Amino acid sequence: MSSDYNEIAKGVAESIKLCREKNGLSQDQVGELLDIGAEAVSRIERGVSVPTLTRLAELADIFKCPIEDLLGSSSTRAVDQGDYITKLIAALPTEDRTMVVEVVERICDRLKDRL
Repeated sequence: MSSDYNEIAKGVAESIKLCREKNGLSQDQVGELLDIGAEAVSRIERGVSVPTLTRLAELADIFKCPIEDLLGSSSTRAVDQGDYITKLIAALPTEDRTMVVEVVERICDRLKDRL
């Protein structure tokens, strides 16, 4: 498998784990809802097993989130990463969003010098 595939699988796995924890669910509970064992949920969360689109939709239903939340943070495309950051800061007050943008600008300026 390519390293891009592995990187995406790892990102999806991490997103699924974070969503499960955010919803206060155990791997056993998610397994029961999906009609699979806790070990299968563990393999998904470790990136050993990559969920199908159908399984991603089921997970999104369980976590009450759009499928993009399970995929967005794992994408290496700049537009997807930008959308993910937008979702992260959307609920913040205007002053805090402004601060986040300023910090990101400074980081980008500093990293640009390394190219």
